Order: sequence, then structure tokens, then C-alpha cells
Amino acid sequence: MNWPPNSVPADQDLVHSDVQEAALWERLSKSSRRAPLEPQWLGEVYSPSLSLGLRRALAEKIGMLAETGWPLVQELIACHGVQDELILAAGLTHQPESRDWLLQLLDEIDSELDADQALVVLQALACWGGELPLELIKHTLSLPGLQLRLAGLQLLSFHAYQLNDTTLLQLCEPLLNDFREPVALAAIRLLQRRDGAEISERLAQLSGTGSDSVAAAALRALGCIATPSSQSWLLELSHNLPVGERRQLACKQLQQQYRT
Repeated sequence: MNWPPNSVPADQDLVHSDVQEAALWERLSKSSRRAPLEPQWLGEVYSPSLSLGLRRALAEKIGMLAETGWPLVQELIACHGVQDELILAAGLTHQPESRDWLLQLLDEIDSELDADQALVVLQALACWGGELPLELIKHTLSLPGLQLRLAGLQLLSFHAYQLNDTTLLQLCEPLLNDFREPVALAAIRLLQRRDGAEISERLAQLSGTGSDSVAAAALRALGCIATPSSQSWLLELSHNLPVGERRQLACKQLQQQYRT
């Protein structure tokens, strides 16, 4: 069959695309510290038309170029638009300028209307941890989306060492009361890193008022804290919780405190 000039059958297009991507994957797999990929080559082969996995792999390589990678990320964004993998690459460069750009981008995004892209930006910002403004973290924790709140908790985990127990509890309180257990459980995991009496008291309250999963996590957190305050609460709970699994778990956590 004679095809029109400059025309290729659709199935041949697909074959060509698969062969091209296979060659790119092979080139990526052969790269190493001794044989790094050239920034120019990475910029030339990246395209939004590639498969998602390959785009992410290329963007990761670009981000790992650090100060060399950030200008390349800017060029690709100017050419192809703000793609999710390029947002993540900006974070991987760890450049102050890329952080400022990400913060500006987040400020421009309506987190409720475009929650997916806001989440990607927050993930890209996570590497700066405690350097991020506390107001940004507070705002993220107040967003309704499940994944956005979890991303906010991740940011808070890097910032927590700068906060006292009272402030940390205030930030976590809405999350501990969140009806979605993954949010409450993540907040408990963050709190159990601290050993203050105020935090032990709040965890003890959750062991009686939270769902079964939340209560169990709170009791295990008290066991992990292992201070006189947490032990005192476990002793009280082992006597005062209703007979059942929660009281049994309180007793178990208390017994583990005194194992030699």
C-alpha cells in the first residue's frame, strides 16, 4: 500500500515511540558518576509526549544536577509549561532560587481547585524542612484534602524541633480530631517523638475517646515515650479503661516499660 507523502501509519508511530523510549531507558541505565549524562542531552530528549515514568526519570536526573539543573528546569518550564515532574525536579536541585519559585507557585495555586498540583509543590518543598515559613505549614494543615494535610504534617515534622510542646499540640489538634484515621494516626506518630507531660496527657485522652485504631496508636505512642509521665498515664488507663482490647493494650504497654 502506498501511504501519502510524509504520512506514517499509526501503529508504526507507536513502534517508533517504543523503540525511542527503550533507547532512552538504556541510556539512563548506563549513566553513573563516572559516566554522567550531559545536561544538554537531558534537556533535548525530555518531552511531555514521553511516558510518565520516563519523564519522571529524566526530570530526576535533571534535578540531581543541582546548580546546573535549576537553569535547565527553568528552560524546560518555559518551553513545555509547568509539568509535575519539572516541579519535583526544581525541588531536587535544592537551590534557594528554586525554593522561592516553588513558594510563589504555591501561592498562585488555588489549593482547593487544583489540589493535585498543590500536593506536588508541597512534596517538592519538603526537602527544605524547617526553613519553610510556619504560616505556610499552618495553612497547609488547614486545607480539607487528605493528601494535602498529610503533606502538611510531613512539613511540620521537619519544623517541629523549633516548636515547644504547647505550640506543636495546638497545630496537631485539628488533625487529631480529623475523622479520617490516616491523618490522626500520622499526627500521633509525630507527637510520640516528644516526651513532654502535656503530650502524654493528650495521648492518654485519645486512648479513651478516639476510634479503635486511633486509641491503639495513642497507647503504643505512650509506650514508646517511656517517661514517668507516660508510665503514670498507662498505669491509670490500665485500671480505668473499660474491660476489653484497649485496657489489655494499656496493660501490655505498661508491662513492657519494666522489662529488663
